Amino acid sequence: MIIPRLLQPNLKKSVQPGHVVVVYGPRRVGKTSLIEEFINNYEGKQLFLNADELVNREALEVQNASALASLVEGYDLLVVDEAQRVSNIGLNLKILVDTQPQLKIIATGSASFELANKISEPLTGRKTTLSLFPISFTEMFNHFGSHVAHTKLETMLIYGGYPQSVTAASAVKKATFLDELLGSYLYKDVLELESIRRSEKIVDLLRLIAFQIGQEVSIAELATNLSLNHQTVERYLDLLEKVFVIYRVAGFSRNLRKEISKNDRYYFFDLGVRNSLIQNFNKLSIRNDVGQLWENFIFTERIKHLHYNNQSVNRYFWRTYDQKEIDLVEEAKGKISGYEIKWKKSSVPQKTKLEFKAAYPGSSVEVINSENFVTFIS
Repeated sequence: MIIPRLLQPNLKKSVQPGHVVVVYGPRRVGKTSLIEEFINNYEGKQLFLNADELVNREALEVQNASALASLVEGYDLLVVDEAQRVSNIGLNLKILVDTQPQLKIIATGSASFELANKISEPLTGRKTTLSLFPISFTEMFNHFGSHVAHTKLETMLIYGGYPQSVTAASAVKKATFLDELLGSYLYKDVLELESIRRSEKIVDLLRLIAFQIGQEVSIAELATNLSLNHQTVERYLDLLEKVFVIYRVAGFSRNLRKEISKNDRYYFFDLGVRNSLIQNFNKLSIRNDVGQLWENFIFTERIKHLHYNNQSVNRYFWRTYDQKEIDLVEEAKGKISGYEIKWKKSSVPQKTKLEFKAAYPGSSVEVINSENFVTFIS
C-alpha cells in the first residue's frame, strides 16, 4: 500500500535545471520511496546513485569537473540518495551546477546537520530544502477518506506515522518495527557522525523527555538525573533535534514581568517513537497520558501542514507565574494566535483569554480538540 505524500507536489515544482533540491528526513520515513515515485513519473533520463554503496560514493567524491561531467553525461536528472555519506558532497554538487547548467539534481539525507554543513555554504542560492516527516493525518485523510482516517486516529496516537508502522498488519508488528527503529536506526546518525560513546545516555535522555511532554524542561535537572554536564545535555538535545527525533518550543514573552520564558518544552516528531521509548502501547482508554499524546500530535501535525504548504510561523507556548497558560502561540505576518489544545471539548478559562488578549492586542485565542482539529492541521 502506497500512501501519496503531500511533499510530492513541492518536490516536482522545485526540481529545476541548474538547481539542487535537498530532501531531509529521518531514516525509514520514506524518502527513497518519495524519490522513486517522482522518478516513475519523470519523463527525462535520470541517474539514481545510492551513496550507501562504495562505488557510487567514490564516483561522487572525485573533485574533477571532467570526471563528474562524464558521470552524468546523457542524463538530465541526477539523484543522490543518502548524500551525507559522500565527502565534500556540497562542493562537488556545486561543480556540477556550475559546469552542467542543464542538469537537475536531487539529494536526500537523513543526518540533516551533517548534510547541511556539507551543502549549505557551497550551494548558497542554488538549492531548495524540503523535509519529509512521518505520514500525517492529512495524508491518511486524503488516501482513506474522513471516516477511515478518524478510525485510525487512536492508532496514530499510539504507533505514530512511520510508513512501516502505518502499513503493518497488526499491533504486534507495529510495536516490533518501532522497537527495531529505536535499536538500529534512530540514533545511527548521532552516534556515527558525532562519535558519541555513551549511547545509553541518549536513550535515557529521550525517556526523560518522553515523560515531560507539555511541560517545561529543566536542562539542569536533566543533567543531574543523567550525571552529565549541562553543555553535554544541551548538545545531545540539539543533535536529536537535527536528526528529527524531537523538537523544541520556547516560551513566548515580550518581557512582561508575569510571563515565564526561561525553560523550553520538547515534543516528538513521531508518537510511536515516544511510546516505544517508554514501552507503553496501551489503548487510550486505559492511559493517563492522553492529554500529552494529543498535544504532541496536534503540534506535530500542524508543523507538517505548514511545511508542506510553504507557510512559516514562529511557534511558542505561553505561561505566567500565576499559572495562566496557552499551549501553542503562533506568530506570523505580525499576527499572534493562541491555541489551547484539549482532547475533549472545553473552553479557555476566561481570565487566561482576557489577560493574553490584553497583553497582545489584536491576538486571537481558540481551543483545538478532537472534534474540530481537522481544519487546523489540514
